[in-house]
Amino acid sequence: MNKTDLIQRLADQHQLSKAEAGRILDTLLDTVVTAVKKGDSVTVPGFGTFKQHARAARNGVNPSTGDKIKIPAAKLPKFTPGATFKAAVDPKAAARKAGKAAAAPAKKAAPAKKAKKG
Repeated sequence: MNKTDLIQRLADQHQLSKAEAGRILDTLLDTVVTAVKKGDSVTVPGFGTFKQHARAARNGVNPSTGDKIKIPAAKLPKFTPGATFKAAVDPKAAARKAGKAAAAPAKKAAPAKKAKKG
């Protein structure tokens, strides 16, 4: 699905013109980009979180020449999918995760430490 298909789907489901649906989608995307660019995160419950990820400077190797190079620090966008989104894409994995959580025994509290005499 591309942007045009998404605009068509929005227009059809909400009785909007394609132009209105396109403006709504552009506003949504611009808002997410602007927030992440400022360093804020955008969370859509059940869907996921958009945030900025800082990558530290590091040393690397040019694969064609073998020369060592310095790779500068960078700020990158990162998307982390939510649990509902993950479950919709792979229901079997969600079921396995739920099964593991139910089968895992509850952790018991550590016994109290004895006080030193003296």
